[in-house]
Parts: sequence; C-alpha cells; structure tokens
Amino acid sequence: MSLPTDPTSRTTDAGAVPTQRTAPEADRTAIRPFEVHVPDEQLAELRRRVAATRLPSRELVPDRSQGVQLATVQELARYWATDYDWRACEARLNALPQFTTEIDGVDIHFIHVKSPHQNALPLIMTHGWPGSVIELLETVGPLTDPTAHGGAPEDAFHLVLPSLPGYGFSGEPTELGWDDGRIARAWAELMDRLGYTRYVAQGGDVGAGVTDAMGRQAPEGLVGIHVTLLFPALGLKDQLPAESEQERAAHDAVNTFTTDGFAYFLEMSTRPQTIGYSLLDSPLGLAAWMLDHDTDSYYKISRAFVDGEPAGNLTRDHIVDNITLYWLTGTGASAARWYWEFGRATARAAGQAPPAVSVPVGFTTFPDEIFAAPRSWVETAYPGLTYFNEVDRGGHFAAWEEPELFATEVRAAFRPLQKS
Repeated sequence: MSLPTDPTSRTTDAGAVPTQRTAPEADRTAIRPFEVHVPDEQLAELRRRVAATRLPSRELVPDRSQGVQLATVQELARYWATDYDWRACEARLNALPQFTTEIDGVDIHFIHVKSPHQNALPLIMTHGWPGSVIELLETVGPLTDPTAHGGAPEDAFHLVLPSLPGYGFSGEPTELGWDDGRIARAWAELMDRLGYTRYVAQGGDVGAGVTDAMGRQAPEGLVGIHVTLLFPALGLKDQLPAESEQERAAHDAVNTFTTDGFAYFLEMSTRPQTIGYSLLDSPLGLAAWMLDHDTDSYYKISRAFVDGEPAGNLTRDHIVDNITLYWLTGTGASAARWYWEFGRATARAAGQAPPAVSVPVGFTTFPDEIFAAPRSWVETAYPGLTYFNEVDRGGHFAAWEEPELFATEVRAAFRPLQKS
C-alpha cells in the first residue's frame, strides 16, 4: 500500500508494505489521500507460500465438526495460486476515495464516498472479523446512489467505511485499551473531523459491538444506529425470553455457538499472540482460521469453492480478496487482539448495567445469523427499538452476502431520521 507522501515500511515475512507512518506531527491528524499498490514480489511470495503449504490428512468426519475440510482448503489453494487476481481487488479499492488520518495515536484508514444527492444522511458503517471494508464494498452504490438501485433520492447516504484499528490498512495499536468503547469514540472523532454534525451508524459482528457502544455513548451528532447482530445477547442470556418456538430456537443457537462454535473466539480472546504466529506465517493457515467462523457462512463459502455455487455475493474472488488483504497487511495477530480487549472489557464490566442507548435503534434479523434474534430479544436489549424486521435470506455477513437486501434494510431503518 502506498500513499502520496512520506511512506515508510511495515515489514512482515510477506514483504515490506509501504504505509504512511512518519508524517510531520502537524499533519498527522490531517485527512490524507490513500491508494493501494502492492509490489509484484509480494504477490509472487504469497503464491510460493501457498504452493509450499504442508496440509493435514483428511478429516475423519463427513462434515465440519472437526474444522475446515481438506477439500475446501485444497480448492481454495488451487484457485488462490493459479486463477486469482489481486489487481482486480486493488482496482476496486482505488476506484473509491480512500483516506487515512491519525486518531488517538493510530492511523485510521477509511473509504469516504459522498452521495450525488445533496441532502444525503452521513452514515458510518463498521465491518467485523474475519471481515474488512471489502465485505462492505457492494453496498456503496445502493447506499450512496439509491436512485440507481431501486431507491429514492431521500434514501441516500454519505458513506464512511473505516478499517478497525489493527485491521486492513489501519495502523496497529501499540498500547492496550482499544476496546469497543475506545473505537466508538474514535469514530465520533472521525465524523467530527469530516465535518458531519448529524449522522447515523451501522455495524455487524465486531462492528455491531462498536455501533452498540456508540449508541450508549451518544456522542453529539449521532442520531440513530442499526445493527444486525444482537451483541448484548451473550451477556443477557438468562434474561432473554424462551417461551415461543422462535425464542427457544434462538437459545439453542446461542448454546450451540458457545459450546461448539466458540473455538476461534476463545483462542483470540485469551491468546491472540499465540495464534498470530500461524496467521502471519502461513497463508492457508490464515485462510482456514478465517473460514472457521460459523456453520452457515462456512458451508456457503465451501460451496463457492468446491461446487462453484456462491451464495449471493460470497464469490470465490470476493472471499479471497478479503483473505489476501489480511495476508498482505500482516494483520492476523493485531486483528485478533480485539477479542482479547473485548474479553478484558467484559470482565471489568461484569455485574454492571451498561448505559442505556439513548438514540433510536434499528435491527434486522437475517435468518442464517449465528443466532437469529426474535423481536422480544431485541426489545430486551434495546427498549428504545424503533425499527425491526426479519428478512428471508442472508446470514452473518449480511452486507457481503446480500448487499441489495442489506441496503434496503438500512434505508428502511434510517428513513425516519432522514431530513433536508
């Protein structure tokens, strides 16, 4: 990645990745243009490492219960090493206005696309793990230019897509404390720095935690939030209704996740540095770790490679784009550290009721989410719920998998807040 002024190098075994790190102090908080330009030798080294990977024997079960299946990794490796073109992803990113600015000691990368519609509502949208801004790219058109995608001019947004600290093209925190609350404050500073005095926020996965924190902090200018993962549910589990069939199914899904789908979460929330060695040394180790997130998204991604049947926008290219971004930026370990921060912050807050969310809350339940939250659950977590809908398709990576449907939900959730 290179920038127009004063690049230095972040060096990993994958190669030296130029980034802007040493701008004069007076310029560090300026909004600086950013472009991605990965040297050819880094891409050649990536392909060499993929080809040299030692693979385990085939799993002893017919499903994913022992982890990411060998056939999936073999086909991903073949595609990555022979057919995949990073330059196409690089061009997609560079076709959008990208910037960096230092906030609280960390360089924050963000995409900032202004709508052609004058009265658009500013929206800051946060990705999760193992995602990146790449999972949000297909939503840019529908959200910023709704008239070209079946919407109305009054549904338009000025869109800000930041990379989380330690993820993608953002800098790595060099001190402890970058939990959801601190990221939320950084996002408020970013929106203020961009001159937005009235805006909304949206997030899923880690981004749902950050967006939830923004709603509880209620910084000046934030007028509403929308999330797709009920982040507070893990802490409120004993308080959530279990009377209807839908509520009991949601409880079963939470129990399954916390007993049989929690390995990555537990490892990264307790020992992110340990797994980080593998994530920075082996491209396929990184890929397998990222794929082993949740059952629904794993099987959808597996089918895209093994059967050539992508689910919505979860295509082979888009999946490998995201994995390649983690590899080229060497952020496997630094991204994992968010989970460590989350675990420590959760322990510190144990037994304390969080501040209430004082802005309007919108929520969309996608049926294939890790747990599909019923309305009663969402109202327990967010008594000020102002928008709720259950859609008929889509999973954990809703914006990535179903960008048009996702954009329709974001428009609907924030429509009452749009104004001239």
